[in-house]
Amino acid sequence: MGHHRGANSRRPCAWVAAAVDVEKEGAMAENSLNVVDPEIAELIRAEERRQADTVKLIASENYVSRAVLEATGTVLTNKYSEGYPGKRYYEGQQVIDKIESLAVERAKAVFGVNHANVQPYSGSPANLAVYLAFLNPGDTVLGMGLPFGGHLTHGWSVSATGKWFNSVRYGVRRDTGRIDMDEVRALALEHRPKLIFCGGTAIPRTIDFPAFAEIAKEVGAVLAADIAHIAGLVAGGAHPSPVGYADVISTTTHKTLRGPRGAMLMANSDEVAKALDKAVFPGLQGGPHNHTTAAIAVALHEAAQPEFKAYAAQVVKNAKALADELLARGFDLVSGGTDNHLILIDLTSKGVGGKPAAQALDRAGLETNYNTVPFDPRKPFDPSGIRIGTPSVTSRGMGEAEMRQIAAWMDEVVTAVAKGDAEDVIARVHGEVTELTSRFPAPGLS
Repeated sequence: MGHHRGANSRRPCAWVAAAVDVEKEGAMAENSLNVVDPEIAELIRAEERRQADTVKLIASENYVSRAVLEATGTVLTNKYSEGYPGKRYYEGQQVIDKIESLAVERAKAVFGVNHANVQPYSGSPANLAVYLAFLNPGDTVLGMGLPFGGHLTHGWSVSATGKWFNSVRYGVRRDTGRIDMDEVRALALEHRPKLIFCGGTAIPRTIDFPAFAEIAKEVGAVLAADIAHIAGLVAGGAHPSPVGYADVISTTTHKTLRGPRGAMLMANSDEVAKALDKAVFPGLQGGPHNHTTAAIAVALHEAAQPEFKAYAAQVVKNAKALADELLARGFDLVSGGTDNHLILIDLTSKGVGGKPAAQALDRAGLETNYNTVPFDPRKPFDPSGIRIGTPSVTSRGMGEAEMRQIAAWMDEVVTAVAKGDAEDVIARVHGEVTELTSRFPAPGLS
């Protein structure tokens, strides 16, 4: 009887637990985004549909995995964690320290470095930390000019980096569209910068890290390699690594790396590492975004898998196929092609500005961004070019055949815009694009 009573005594507990679970599920449903803010919920669903139905050709964008999305939207956003693992200014860091340490160790393994800081909020704050670590206001920095493919934070005039520091800029050769390393060396010898940036935001060719390192050593400058665009290609072995050449490596964690919107700073020297860590916190930031840190750790785990190497290689193959087809159709590509994921197109010869072309392509389901090209006579908000890339379409599983079709659609739309009668062509192409995207589901989307 005693055993029987024990069995019966457990039943109400099970019923209570089940009732509590149902009550919790009901409370969660009541607090869901659909209920709390249906307007935002519907806008998010609309963006999901847009991303699913669009051929995303913006070189700085990608699709993250469902796992990265899940890590980003977690209770980790509730926790403040000023400081670094083992040296925090808030209690309750038992779990957070493990998450950040895991992200750091994975970054070190993927990129082959001795030190990584995963706390910068994004690429621009990461680059600002480099300035804070090694320069004083008014010191000289040598970076690639924005109109030639450099980034705002490499010393461009409208950026704080151009206002607070003496900025010297290098560009590309007019005849080749490529960086002239002789010019870089001449400028470095003349101006003796304390910091040199290599890398940028619209560079379609391989960055010569050894040549930049030699110049930096000659003038006693810190060399920072900004690999935000190519980090995934470096991780996957599809682009040479700056490790062993650059004193500092700066990168975002999205773009080709397929992580959340965050950034990292990496180094091999203990002295450089300490300066960077101090510049990030307490120099520029308070508490890191722990949900982003977790998602970075997930993305780095994915980047360490063999299939990521295949992905990185395919990104480059797709870019070359797309560039070759565009060239065959009479498009003028800056530097004549690409070595990486990015293609910069000068539309001057097509008789169309970059902005109207990008807007027409977007209506056709082909998402690009208008962009200045080297020696552009037009204004930055209405430039001569468009910038495209293959990270996102490759993430969807598209290959060289699809790249050739995309080039054909771009040609049709741009030609129609030049003729002033594009809407029928745009409507037809949009329908064909939607059929293509239905065959290549986007990662991470429901």
